[in-house]
Amino acid sequence: MLEWLASTIPLWKALHVTALCVWCGGLITLPLMLTRHDPAISQNDYRLIRHATHLTYTIVVTPAAVIAVVAGTWLIFLREAFVPWLFAKLVFVALLLVLHAWIGSSIVRIAEEPGDHKPPNPSLPVTGITGCAIAILLLVLAKPELDWIAFPDWLTEPRGGQLPFAVPNR
Repeated sequence: MLEWLASTIPLWKALHVTALCVWCGGLITLPLMLTRHDPAISQNDYRLIRHATHLTYTIVVTPAAVIAVVAGTWLIFLREAFVPWLFAKLVFVALLLVLHAWIGSSIVRIAEEPGDHKPPNPSLPVTGITGCAIAILLLVLAKPELDWIAFPDWLTEPRGGQLPFAVPNR
């Protein structure tokens, strides 16, 4: 691999971790913000709360999710981290994406159906997001041997292709 490309790995890691913190923090905050959507409050207060949740989701949380996924994908290929714990981590990342979409759909439904849609109880999404974040942290920090999981050959064996760069073993 090119020397300058290898030297960017710490920058990608910093970007990935920072974006993950913003993404997960935002995903925990948004369900709590959604509980403030009550059509019984004044129209002006309702508009302000709806506007705040919409902006938080579209300008902060969603871009952080995209940055976290892109930086994480770069790290996978730069570090050639094609190991079982990474695949397990990606399952929890996929669950975070599902929770992200669920929260986004609640925000849209509140905007379109202000009197008819009640936001979900925040304990369910917050518990799911916290559980996923803890599982991801445990998998990344512990890097457990998951030999007992039978992965298909196409996930564990090289397919004859070569990456456009080589990464030194670290």
